[in-house]
Amino acid sequence: MSDEEPVNRSVIDRKNLPPLFPTHRHEAEFWEYLGRSIASFGFLEEVLGKAIFAFTATRRYREEEIDAAYAVWHSKLERVLTDQLVNLAETYGKAVRDHPDTTTENIVELVEDIKSAAVIRNVLCHGSWRTPNANGAAVPLFVNRRKEIFETAINVTYLRQVQADVAALTCSVVDTVTHMGWQFPGSAGPGKQIWTKDK
Repeated sequence: MSDEEPVNRSVIDRKNLPPLFPTHRHEAEFWEYLGRSIASFGFLEEVLGKAIFAFTATRRYREEEIDAAYAVWHSKLERVLTDQLVNLAETYGKAVRDHPDTTTENIVELVEDIKSAAVIRNVLCHGSWRTPNANGAAVPLFVNRRKEIFETAINVTYLRQVQADVAALTCSVVDTVTHMGWQFPGSAGPGKQIWTKDK
């Protein structure tokens, strides 16, 4: 391009964009279930944080271990507020395994299932949605840190299944706490309260 060639400048005519641009090509139901799936992952993260609290707050320590355990507990709980799903799953798994009274036998499998679900969570949250095909399915543009390109077409049926699977994982995490005889933190369910607020 030479300096003498004219530059054809332009800007987007925002007034004439389709309503709800750039999400206008998908049906409302698609966006609803995408949102429900993402919200279910957010709830799973909250539940994992509460489960980590439950297992770390109820672990018994020898007298000489209490001060050291308490010193790191606060920072561990702070990290739970900001950690991403894979790290939360690992912290949760360690908290369950380290608890001497744990009644959960399949914790390794549950943690691996959560970590596997995190792969699709990243796609759903960070993918850029392309135009759907005739069946309403679209392949989101998503490349992970290993430069792997996501190539699966996603439609409402797929999103419904993801949401149901994440809900099931969440229930399994809650079960690991309530099976110990504890009330799940923040709920009004059965079991012994782990923490009570001073009034």
